[in-house]
Amino acid sequence: MALTDFADFLARSRRLVVLTGAGCSTESGIPDYRSPGGAWTRHTPIYYSAFVRSEEVRRFYWARSFRGWPRFAAARPNDAHLALAALEADGRVHFLITQNVDDLHAEAGSRRVVQLHGRNRVVVCLDCGCELARADVQERLAALNPSFNDGSDFVVVPPCERCGGVLKPAVVFFGESVPKEKVDVSMAAVDDADALLVAGSSLTVWSGFRFVRRAADRGIPIAIVNIGPTRGD
Repeated sequence: MALTDFADFLARSRRLVVLTGAGCSTESGIPDYRSPGGAWTRHTPIYYSAFVRSEEVRRFYWARSFRGWPRFAAARPNDAHLALAALEADGRVHFLITQNVDDLHAEAGSRRVVQLHGRNRVVVCLDCGCELARADVQERLAALNPSFNDGSDFVVVPPCERCGGVLKPAVVFFGESVPKEKVDVSMAAVDDADALLVAGSSLTVWSGFRFVRRAADRGIPIAIVNIGPTRGD
């Protein structure tokens, strides 16, 4: 699609729904998954069942997360986030569905947003359901493992301060289902849309691809902006 055609695609739509993926946040310093050098090529994903079942897996996860958190916490909206927020403010973007967990769309100013896979800046207790700020958990991890960055083993993961339960980032792990209410709200937005724009997603996983299939079934225009081929092509 030429840039002029893409501009016409945007200009014709009055109820545009946008679906974004990890590629939307790479310019903010958050690696994507499947492009060369992406997180998928460097790390084995942690599955929800293994996280819940194994204390060793949880220690491994939190050690990796502890190291990666400063980079994630420092991320700020880039031009893609800001452009989509501006299109919403101008009445052009009707709704935004994101597979990202970084809160950068909201920070950029988008208001009609569903984060399908949750929020990495929040931690939830799997036992009592209480929520904590990820930054606060980072401080507890640092206090309990003061020599970790000097090469020592990461041995202590803090429990929930309220009930002693297992803490997990408030994000959807591999093998875990996207909450039904988020899917329903997002699908309703696609059903009300007159066009769908996909930005920065390979659409490999069903959680995002389902909306492209729905738009295709409805026969509405679809544009995909991504660095490589996608499942929706």
